[in-house]
Amino acid sequence: MKPHHVLTQLKEKKHMIKNDLLSGVTVALALIPESVAFAFVAGVSPILSLQTAVMIGFIAALFTGRPGMISSSTAAIAVVFAALIRTHGLDYLFATVVLMGIIQITIGALRLGKFARIIPHPVMLGFLNGLSIVIFIAQWDQFKINQVTTVNGVETVERVWLPGTDLLIMIGFVLLTMLIIHFVPKVTRAVPASLVAIISLTIISVVLSRLGYHLQTVQDFAGMELQGSLPSFYIPSVPLNFETLSIIAPYAFIGALVGLTEAVLTLRVIDEMTNTRGRTNKEIIAQGLANFVNGFFGGMGGDAMIGQSIINVKSGGRTRLSALVAPITLLIFMLFGASFVNVIPLAGLVGVMFMVVVGTFKWESLKYAGKIPRQDILVILVVTALTVFTDLATAVIAGVIVSALMFAWEKGRVIYTNNEFEYDGSKIYKINGSIFFGSVLNFKELFTIEEDPDHVVIDFKYAKVMDHSAIEAIHAINDRYKDAGKRVTLIRLSDDCKNIFENAKDIIHVNIVSNEENPTRYTYV
Repeated sequence: MKPHHVLTQLKEKKHMIKNDLLSGVTVALALIPESVAFAFVAGVSPILSLQTAVMIGFIAALFTGRPGMISSSTAAIAVVFAALIRTHGLDYLFATVVLMGIIQITIGALRLGKFARIIPHPVMLGFLNGLSIVIFIAQWDQFKINQVTTVNGVETVERVWLPGTDLLIMIGFVLLTMLIIHFVPKVTRAVPASLVAIISLTIISVVLSRLGYHLQTVQDFAGMELQGSLPSFYIPSVPLNFETLSIIAPYAFIGALVGLTEAVLTLRVIDEMTNTRGRTNKEIIAQGLANFVNGFFGGMGGDAMIGQSIINVKSGGRTRLSALVAPITLLIFMLFGASFVNVIPLAGLVGVMFMVVVGTFKWESLKYAGKIPRQDILVILVVTALTVFTDLATAVIAGVIVSALMFAWEKGRVIYTNNEFEYDGSKIYKINGSIFFGSVLNFKELFTIEEDPDHVVIDFKYAKVMDHSAIEAIHAINDRYKDAGKRVTLIRLSDDCKNIFENAKDIIHVNIVSNEENPTRYTYV
């Protein structure tokens, strides 16, 4: 290789390393406010969420199948585990995260990631819209405070709205946060807008505190001063029995599917942005390993982050180096900047999450009426509603099923026949379309058995026999002609169709003629 070529490659490599380092630092700064905000969604300590971001981000980047993709604690996983944490506590959360990782590793090892390709785009839109609504609803609890009432000597705690003035002030600061995040990118993109907003709100909060007005802070939410520390190994203190498994398994399964759905969606987005192709099954295993290890280090679980991954790629991150720099930088900040995290006002974090909602919700989907098929709009609405009222995994699975059924219905309607008569008087049905469970009723209606001659030929050159329902339908037609004293011949089946009939020869008896057996008897254009 010529010297100037070597020099050019070294310069390009140096430029790539610099971009990866800077993009990793940028992502780390952007992760801080979002990771803390996700803690409020799940109802856990902000430090726990930050430690999760470090562990998930580092391990997933180490084994990733999609270089440049960022993983961390996320709102989707926080939403799934929130009820578990409230009901059973943190130890059950950690055990659930371990099981979640095992499920994901198994899915990747069995190479089931290929089935992610069947997720239709309307399902993705409904998933994102529903997730946005769930996050939006979850934030309103931060506008409430605990009110203790005593009845007959028994104290009860109830969540009530902030007093009128305090509520208006908090709404004002939330709006200020959102405005900062919106306008900062128009001035500079050197620093994440969400970080600028959090720093600005924190400064205002500290000043107001010195003037005598106290805004609710992260420390108030946690009920204690947070101290940054390295994640430590911890075995979840839960009974190893079937009862524990029955508690954690549903959450682990849902969390695993939700996490992999977001990971696959993120991988697709990054593939399109970089014009490269990631390895889906390898990424699924990486996500599983990250969650499995994270569960033993007291983490809340996580997955790939669409927003942060896009930030990373747009900032120049292309290799796993950028994804490794992000969690390492976050850990350094967490160890030496915990005092800053303590005084972050809740209003700032709510504003950040509201902007996440605005950025995640697919607003263009509101204008799709009359522009895309009605069945696609129905899928979007179904997935969105199920995401809000059930969970993300159920919504996506239901969306795929509804999409498949609607496709089968539409596909089943498109079957017809062109009829001809041969010189010997036999009638030829030239079938056009796919014969499967969704079209068998329409297929049977194509034949006029009582009016047909003694010999009927069914031509499958432009038809496809797809499944057992199709075989049974053809068998039924054959029997009806047989009962009427007439004969049926099937011709010009494709090789795979012939294989279906060959495999089913013990349950169906029809006369099949190939072109080779009778090349002159049936000749068609």
